[in-house]
Amino acid sequence: MGLFTAFDICASGMSAQRLRTDIISQNIANANTTRTSEGGPYRRKTVVFTEKNSQDFHNTLLSSIGLTDGGISGNGVKVSRIVEDTETEMNMVYDPSHPDADENGYVTYPNVNVITEMTNLIDASRAYEADVTAFNAAKAMATKGLEVGK
Repeated sequence: MGLFTAFDICASGMSAQRLRTDIISQNIANANTTRTSEGGPYRRKTVVFTEKNSQDFHNTLLSSIGLTDGGISGNGVKVSRIVEDTETEMNMVYDPSHPDADENGYVTYPNVNVITEMTNLIDASRAYEADVTAFNAAKAMATKGLEVGK
C-alpha cells in the first residue's frame, strides 16, 4: 500500500462522515416538519456506506497470500445511497388546532428522534476524528521518510 493510498483512504472516510453529518443535521432541522413538497411529513434519512472498488472474498484471499496480483484490498469508503427510514413509526400527536391535523385531530410528525440523531452525530464526529488522526499519522510518516536522507 502506497503512502498516497493511505491519504486517499482517510480522505474518503472524512468525506463520507461529513455527508453523514449533513444528513443528520437535515434530520434534526426537519424534526417538526409536518408537510413537505411531496406531501405528508418529513421522513428520517440514513446514509449507507460501502467499500470503494470492493472485490469478492475469494479474490481478496488469493491476493493477500500472493497467488494473484489482485491489487490493494482496501481503497476507502463511499456513500452508496441515502435511504428514507420506513421502518420507524411516525409520531402521532393530538392537536386538533394544527392545520395538518387529520379528521380525528391527530398530527403526523416525522419519525425523527433527536436523541438518536445526536448520538449518531457524536458517532460520526468520532469517526471523522479517527480519520483525521490516521491522516496525520500518514503525513508524519511521509515527513519522516523525507528527512531520512538529511
